[in-house]
Amino acid sequence: MANSVNKIMLIGCLGNDAETRFTTTNLGITSFSLATTHSYKGKDGNWVNETTWHNIIGFNFSDNLKAGLLKGKKFYVEGRLTKRDYTDKEGVKRYVTEIVAEKVIPLDREKKDGDSYAVPEQNNSSAEETPEEDDLPF
Repeated sequence: MANSVNKIMLIGCLGNDAETRFTTTNLGITSFSLATTHSYKGKDGNWVNETTWHNIIGFNFSDNLKAGLLKGKKFYVEGRLTKRDYTDKEGVKRYVTEIVAEKVIPLDREKKDGDSYAVPEQNNSSAEETPEEDDLPF
């Protein structure tokens, strides 16, 4: 039994279209950046928006999900925080902090026929797991 928790939950907008590359064993690795914004009142009394960019990676996403991971789209991402290091081409050791996505759910609503809106079916989870906006705990 684990005595610790490593769980990240984010809602934000993609900063770029997702990119997928494949390992020599044909493992699909999809990566994208996600922006979250925190607002607070500055010393002068005006609201200040502070944006944080998160590096997200996921493994073997469905083609349907990958097609929907587009710049500007809003998503809920749940996963775990991980750190790694590597040596670049110039021999400099680099450090990377990423979120390994375990659940990715689109939050933008797309207009369908008529006046109703529906959540696009582009996620890693089943339709029963897709929360409505009012059901989100924040």
